[in-house]
Amino acid sequence: MTQKRPKPADFFKDWKAREALAESMIPMIGQLNRESNVGIYLYGRNLVNRSVLSIMKTHRFVRQVEESELSEFETFPVLEAICKLELGPVHIDLGTLTNKYMRDQSGSDVEAFVRRELADAAGAGKPLPQSQDVVIYGFGRIGRLVARLLVDKAGSGDVLRLRAIVLRKGAAANDLVKRASLLRRDSVHGQFKGTIRVDEETSSLICNGNEIKVIYANSPQEVDYTEHGIDNALIVDSTGVWRDEAGLSQHLEAKGAAKVLLTAPAKGDIKNIVYGINNGDIKPEDKLLSAASCTTNAIVPVLKTMMDKYGVDHGHVETVHAYTNDQNLIDNYHKGERRGRSAALNMVLTETGAAKAVSKALPELKGKLTGNAIRVPIPNVSMAILNLRLGQETTKQALNDYVRDVALHSPLRQQIDFTNSPEVVSSDFVGSRLACVFDSNATIVEGHNAVLYCWYDNEFGYSCQVVRCLEDMAGVRYALYPKED
Repeated sequence: MTQKRPKPADFFKDWKAREALAESMIPMIGQLNRESNVGIYLYGRNLVNRSVLSIMKTHRFVRQVEESELSEFETFPVLEAICKLELGPVHIDLGTLTNKYMRDQSGSDVEAFVRRELADAAGAGKPLPQSQDVVIYGFGRIGRLVARLLVDKAGSGDVLRLRAIVLRKGAAANDLVKRASLLRRDSVHGQFKGTIRVDEETSSLICNGNEIKVIYANSPQEVDYTEHGIDNALIVDSTGVWRDEAGLSQHLEAKGAAKVLLTAPAKGDIKNIVYGINNGDIKPEDKLLSAASCTTNAIVPVLKTMMDKYGVDHGHVETVHAYTNDQNLIDNYHKGERRGRSAALNMVLTETGAAKAVSKALPELKGKLTGNAIRVPIPNVSMAILNLRLGQETTKQALNDYVRDVALHSPLRQQIDFTNSPEVVSSDFVGSRLACVFDSNATIVEGHNAVLYCWYDNEFGYSCQVVRCLEDMAGVRYALYPKED
């Protein structure tokens, strides 16, 4: 752990100096991504296409949680050194690399150190021989957020390319314009970052230069993707209409479709993938996969973390979940119990399959968890409360320190976030790109018993997990630097 710098004599001058460095980082990070498909991260947090303040806040997060110094003064020279190298498509964690340099005892200057650490990164080939076509089938909450993410991550354009959206045509004559408007403006997640042009003649949306065909169809098998120059496509089914093999296989009857990823828990023998936990189970021959549910993605990484350190004898998962489009705004008939009551006015007790679904990613926990859910009157961000009986005793401090280390230094950096603030509330986590955020202040530990509180953006954080699964299905593999010693 590095030493903290003394407080600056002039906070305003210090801020402006760091602001200027963050501003200078943006074109450097952009050029690396655009020309060489190099992704720059800070302890697992993507810095590509981020604003000055976003980059500064990410540095601040690390300083607060890691309790060690990491500011733009330290990371900027390392980024400069990275930009002087001829690199292949790789992912570089600027935070980890900088801290490694600050601990380095060899006496190397920053350029020599970075050159040594990234010595074989120049030989990295393209992740894919050619870009992978992606189609989103259904354009609701998750479909639109996945579209935003794919456009945002297009980079040099030779990895995942969103080529089409398939949906049923609405009653309005200006359906295409209305679909574009929903993508452009979101009441929860804000405005689309970039430009969207509607091309009625070709039935396309041009999003930051990405031409995306809008195909109207009533069923999957009636679509011919090859007519639109799309082939071997990964289909993201975000409708939730079909969840078993028979239903999802309809997509494979369409010309140009190769594989299907469902954005909901699957039934039967279809693999439910929680990225970061069991994505190693994805095989090239798999045609149908599920990205599980938002809640399953939120709790499985924390449960795996607990199992690895302490063991889990049994437990209960209580989900406090934002209302969804499945519920009624005002009291009306609904086939589900309680869900007919107004979502905006009630806490609605309902069931969740997340606890049982855990065993598909973590078979060791089969039969050890129960679960329930309470839908509450907010549109986004949920909380999972894990009431666990651990295999061994611990303390709140020890457990929190362990999870903080996992969040910053383990392969689960993109799944588990960490907060030590006593003031955070649900809206603070809108836009979180991680599967969950561990609330360390709320942790309760008494011997073998632990109660853990995990926030999650059940829309955007989950959509990020979906895109990670897509990359894995496409065979996208980036070497990560610095390599572990």
